[in-house]
Amino acid sequence: MATFLYRLARLSYRRRRLVALLWAGLLALSAVAAATLSGPTASDFSMPGTESQRTIDVLRKRMPQVRAEAATARLVFAAPEGGTLTSGANRAAVEQVVGRLRTAPQVANVADPFQAGAVSPDGRIAYAQVTYRVTPIDVTDEARDALDKAAEPGRAAGLTVEMGGPATEGLPAQSAGEVIGLAVAAVVLLITFGSLIAAGLPLLNAVLGVGIAMAGITAATGLVDMSSTTPTLALMLGLAVAIDYALFIVSRYRHELRAGRDGEEAAGRAVGTAGSAVVFAGLTVVIALAGLAVVDIPILTEMGVAAGFAVAVAVLIALSLLPALLGFAGDRVLGGRIPGLRGGHGGARAPMGERWARFVVRRPLPVLLLAVVGMGAVAAPALDLRLGLPGDESKPSHTTQRKAYDLLSQGFGPGFNGPLMVVVDGPNAAAAAQRFTERIQGLGGVAVVTPAAADRAGDTAVMTVVPKSGPGDKATEDLVQRIRDLPAVGGAEALVTGTTAMNIDVSAKLSAALAPYLAVVVGLAFVLLTLVFRSIVVPLKAALGFLLSVAATFGAVVAVFQWGWLAEPLGVDQTGPIISIMPIFLIGVVFGLAMDYQVFLVTRMREEHVHGAAPGDAVVTGFRYGARVVAAAAVIMIAVFAGFVTADEPMIKMMGFALAAGVAFDAFVVRMVIVPAVMALLGRAAWWLPSWLDRILPDVDVEGEKLRRLLGERPADAPDHREPQPAGPA
Repeated sequence: MATFLYRLARLSYRRRRLVALLWAGLLALSAVAAATLSGPTASDFSMPGTESQRTIDVLRKRMPQVRAEAATARLVFAAPEGGTLTSGANRAAVEQVVGRLRTAPQVANVADPFQAGAVSPDGRIAYAQVTYRVTPIDVTDEARDALDKAAEPGRAAGLTVEMGGPATEGLPAQSAGEVIGLAVAAVVLLITFGSLIAAGLPLLNAVLGVGIAMAGITAATGLVDMSSTTPTLALMLGLAVAIDYALFIVSRYRHELRAGRDGEEAAGRAVGTAGSAVVFAGLTVVIALAGLAVVDIPILTEMGVAAGFAVAVAVLIALSLLPALLGFAGDRVLGGRIPGLRGGHGGARAPMGERWARFVVRRPLPVLLLAVVGMGAVAAPALDLRLGLPGDESKPSHTTQRKAYDLLSQGFGPGFNGPLMVVVDGPNAAAAAQRFTERIQGLGGVAVVTPAAADRAGDTAVMTVVPKSGPGDKATEDLVQRIRDLPAVGGAEALVTGTTAMNIDVSAKLSAALAPYLAVVVGLAFVLLTLVFRSIVVPLKAALGFLLSVAATFGAVVAVFQWGWLAEPLGVDQTGPIISIMPIFLIGVVFGLAMDYQVFLVTRMREEHVHGAAPGDAVVTGFRYGARVVAAAAVIMIAVFAGFVTADEPMIKMMGFALAAGVAFDAFVVRMVIVPAVMALLGRAAWWLPSWLDRILPDVDVEGEKLRRLLGERPADAPDHREPQPAGPA
């Protein structure tokens, strides 16, 4: 692989104008596709294999007019303090709003609050239920605008009119996360390189790569249904890895120039060595993300595929476009130095990474114990992890969805925000529904059970059950399970669906898939690292360290988003269950990034070991050449992810925080503290590999040994220990 990448980089360097033109053309083509093919995005779910989905399928067949999967909205009216909605001008204003809603685009039915009994006991709050002819993902912007305009007469009359429900969900507002991440990345790159040109190349590389990836994903929205959060998550990850991968290669290129090689040869060697590690690191991320498809939840699959696509584009650009950009820059990547910034070059003192490694090697056991105990303490809140899906209750307090939720809870109770649809399926369903109604009312935690409506054949009946607890409460989840556990009546069974039940089923399915997916990811890590490091102990240590990172990240997320620690500074308006797709998605992403740092840091240690260095010296050398750049890469990752904590969308905010915390724990605690301590304690035993396994394992040549043999050289000139280097051969 190293030899192929060496030749590819030299070709790109020589033909840089053609390569740059091809990538520019691809960017333009992607932009045209995005502009002409893009479609709407939304936040609805389908869940093969769950009872909610099975119930929806029954209704489609027996009672298609019910449309359990149809988009709904709820307009909530509130009279001023001391007033009511039941008479006079206030009632007339509500009826005028309802009349406008009935003529709005895509609306199938509107329940008048006065006819449906949807007025609070004190007469101050009421709600109108709006049902659409389409699913949430198909609600148009025109229909959402009409919903808002319909509320104008009520507001003009002095009423408070707020709206919530799946039909009101448009595209999430973009935050300043991308700008914040890029700004911090620029500062870190300037400090790392001390050069404007060298710092600018990874940023340019990232902007072009992310532009192509996001345009491709946007174009795909016109061909497949896609969640509104999917493009943002792909942007978050694609931006971070694109900068990091370019950082490793540019750093290596600068070293090769300092070793006296011309630009083309330096680019070839940089991509042949550091680029080999980039391929492996990117592949692990893509495999982990694509593996999310095994959970069989479409939204999770599309997130994994979209983010994996963004990572793949970042790898391809780093290997082909970046050498061309290096050709345009030439040896100017060593110039343009900013006064006051050494860029890791200059001064007689040993690099900080080397000094830290020597400290750890001298005291490995206490350092290891302190790190493990600290990570364990951070992970402790994860024992209280509770999963769920966000509803209107998790929206920021200034949004109309959250205001509608609060008003409805105030007037009727929190359960009215998440009614359950109970479908009685079987012979003589109408009579069975009456029996089920009595049983459900006796379960406890039930506010209202509406009369059942049966189909003409009499084998299906539908009723609405309103819990006393809110849609995200544990009590509601328990009620759903108790209804489902009710014994059949005359061969008829009670099935539960609706948005609340669907969210509960998604969370349960994801919880069940968490352990198997974690086992697959850890197993994959072990196999891949065994190939790279030709060791049994090093992959085992890496996998255990990854598990420790994940546990600590879960603990931090629970502490902030479930317990409310630091909620106010981070802008978390509402605490509650952790978004159920977050743990599995986090495992996939953090796994890939953890393997990045493992490869870039430990490959140099392996090289020194192969050349006969003592175990402690191998660790110190690996840190001398890898720690600075790995630390810079981690800070950039953390900055990009943390920038998304400013988003209003709860899912994006939580994902940004979780990924930033995961990278911080893995890079600075596991890879920078635990890894050198364990390597120092194990000594040469860390590199043990059974001889029979050594014979059958393929040589993936991540370190570029075959390339050196092809060039007929030992590693060129001892590298300047003050120049930041990606882990890998010198």
